[in-house]
Amino acid sequence: MMTITTPSLLFPAISLMMLAYTNRFVSLTKVIRELGRIAEGDDGELIRRQIRSLRLRVHLIRWMQTLAVLAFALCTLSMIALFGNQAGLGTWIFGSALALFMASLLVSLYEVHISTRAINLEIERLDTHSAA
Repeated sequence: MMTITTPSLLFPAISLMMLAYTNRFVSLTKVIRELGRIAEGDDGELIRRQIRSLRLRVHLIRWMQTLAVLAFALCTLSMIALFGNQAGLGTWIFGSALALFMASLLVSLYEVHISTRAINLEIERLDTHSAA
């Protein structure tokens, strides 16, 4: 039987993930602003590729945050259900929270993969400028 402390164990993990996702978003906005400054006079195709990548990453971070917030909300609802002696419902809601948290982590993994490709685009740009 699940107790009310079980869902509470996920609270620190979700909170830390939300902080990490927010930091990624802030870093990404800095990159976008910097790209806007250097875009003038740079290779148009490379800039377009970077913009596509940045747009996708912003979209993914929004989904990462949404899924994590929903997982957090379901954890809270699970605790409420368990507190109200609704063990079956609380367990089901907690399982749903875990599934959303896992989905958030998987989207995060995909975003990390894309950010690695974005770094390679920047390396390509630097390599192009150093060869000139």
